[in-house]
Amino acid sequence: MSAAETRAGRAGVDVSLVRGLLAAQFPAWAGLPLTPVDSAGTVNAMFRLGPDMAVRLPRVPGAARDIEKEILWLPRLAPRLPVPIPVPLGRGEPGDDWPWPWSVHSWLDGDNPEPGRGPAEPLALARDLAGFVTALRRIDPEGAPDAYRCESLAARDDATRTVIRELSGVVDTEAVTAAWDAALRAPAWDGPPVWIHSDLQPGNVLLSGGRLSGVIDFGCTGLGEPAVDLIAAWYLLPAEARGTFRSAVDADDATWARARGWALSIALPELRFLRESNPRMAAIARDVVGEILADRATTG
Repeated sequence: MSAAETRAGRAGVDVSLVRGLLAAQFPAWAGLPLTPVDSAGTVNAMFRLGPDMAVRLPRVPGAARDIEKEILWLPRLAPRLPVPIPVPLGRGEPGDDWPWPWSVHSWLDGDNPEPGRGPAEPLALARDLAGFVTALRRIDPEGAPDAYRCESLAARDDATRTVIRELSGVVDTEAVTAAWDAALRAPAWDGPPVWIHSDLQPGNVLLSGGRLSGVIDFGCTGLGEPAVDLIAAWYLLPAEARGTFRSAVDADDATWARARGWALSIALPELRFLRESNPRMAAIARDVVGEILADRATTG
């Protein structure tokens, strides 16, 4: 691993590095105020640049590969969505101290949902999220890339069961296994793939006044099955708002069951592998698992 790749870790991404990259490649922006953005994310470092821009630097090669996808597709998706998404403003090149491409986007105002604190307008937020999800899935899929989570739910079975075993003593593995089995029993998606965001978690959603004001980080976006984006029901909504969300996205029993499975298959590895390196995301994942088990206890 090169020195630049080593620096790409969380500790090595700082204001001086970003300002140096700006000075070399976007000198007109180099003198603007630059502030690190506190984020629970694991694959990008973000800085606010001036009043209306953001700089994103990938921490891992996979995130670097996503930059081209966002630059190509975000301007095409934005006019068709009901809330703002980032607009690419510049593509940065690798530098002496930085190994990968990076990007400058428009800044979107709003706050990430706070774990443990319900939204101020849960039913309205449920409808907002449903509007975003359904608008995205209606966009013409021609030429679109596969989403990061484009496989079938069944393809995640072995990895999910391994993680469940490794979480013995951390979660109720019997109850989690029963929930996972139930999701796998649901009929598989047999329709065409549709546009999905693929990562509708608190760190990628912005709220203002309790309402959805923006969606960010489209590195995982592309074509997949509709149930993937319904993870928002457990990652972003309290129990009393999930019915409103489900009705608004018109999810049948099979889709809703697969959505639970998708949420489990994402949250369990986050809980398993991020407890020390990213306790905030691990805490969110633990809450998601708890909400899914509570749902099953209530509704079966």
